[in-house]
Amino acid sequence: MRFANAYFLLLLIFIPLLIYTFSWWNKKKKTSLIFSSIGTLEKINPGWQINPDYFLTGLRLLTLSLLILGLARPQTGQKGEEILTKGISIMIVLDTSSSMKAEDFKPYNRLDAAKKMAAEFIRGRKNDQIGLIVFSALSFTQCPLTIDYGALLDFLDKIEIGITQTDGTAIGIAIGTAVNRLRNTKAKSKVLILLTDGRNNMGEIDPITAAKAANSFGIKIYTIGAARKGGALYPIDDPVFGKRYVHIKEDLDEDTLIKIANITNGLYLRATDTKSLKNIFQKIDKMEKTEIKIKEYTNYTEVFSYFLWFAFGLLFLEIILGNTIFRKIP
Repeated sequence: MRFANAYFLLLLIFIPLLIYTFSWWNKKKKTSLIFSSIGTLEKINPGWQINPDYFLTGLRLLTLSLLILGLARPQTGQKGEEILTKGISIMIVLDTSSSMKAEDFKPYNRLDAAKKMAAEFIRGRKNDQIGLIVFSALSFTQCPLTIDYGALLDFLDKIEIGITQTDGTAIGIAIGTAVNRLRNTKAKSKVLILLTDGRNNMGEIDPITAAKAANSFGIKIYTIGAARKGGALYPIDDPVFGKRYVHIKEDLDEDTLIKIANITNGLYLRATDTKSLKNIFQKIDKMEKTEIKIKEYTNYTEVFSYFLWFAFGLLFLEIILGNTIFRKIP
């Protein structure tokens, strides 16, 4: 709360002075009667009584105090903020091909590890638009650019192997889909984070051509190769022997991923386990920070009327009591 006309509060200094004056005057005007004996008076029990003069004067002083507070214009405020700086638009592109089931990111497979680290990355952002794209032989937008991180995390949680109902790795098409989502944003910076464990083997768009298109729109691409060197164990559900594991060879096309990053002034990073993948997302998070300028403001609401109405109510009460139960005989 604040007072718009705070100088009126100086009038409250006179309230203690008025109290002292009333007390001094009340003592001065006291009279006395002489009795031959007060024995009889001592037996009288008058009970609890209100001194009319003190009570009515107290109401007047309280009324005066409330009037002074009303003149000072008390106001309550609600703070708000206006964000002046535009954040970053980030599109996270995740490979959902069948090879992402490989379990070299213990205790997760490649896709689950990527989802976990992407979720931590999203929770650490503020005022940035973030979207999700999934791909294998085809690609589609799982979640468009949004600042509703709660909904975004729900969409991220629903990503699973085979969500596109195809298999293969169409990196060029995935980049093209992301570029189409990012190209018209008004953000200060546009970033694409591409995570895959393979090489482009599907689609009509070449990854290098897609990277050049991204660069023409000012989109920076961070490429992440998610695969342990030397291959990994891959789970197979055998109808006879149940779940078993086979060893699959490493099929990560690092050369292409490096070229994609270099064309767009981005960076290629290799993740071989959960810890290194976490460090990669943390590194990207630190590199893609923007200083947010915020203008704070306060909306004030006038509340002086409450004080004035309360003061008038006390004044009315003082008049009623002064002319009824506390009325004096001249």
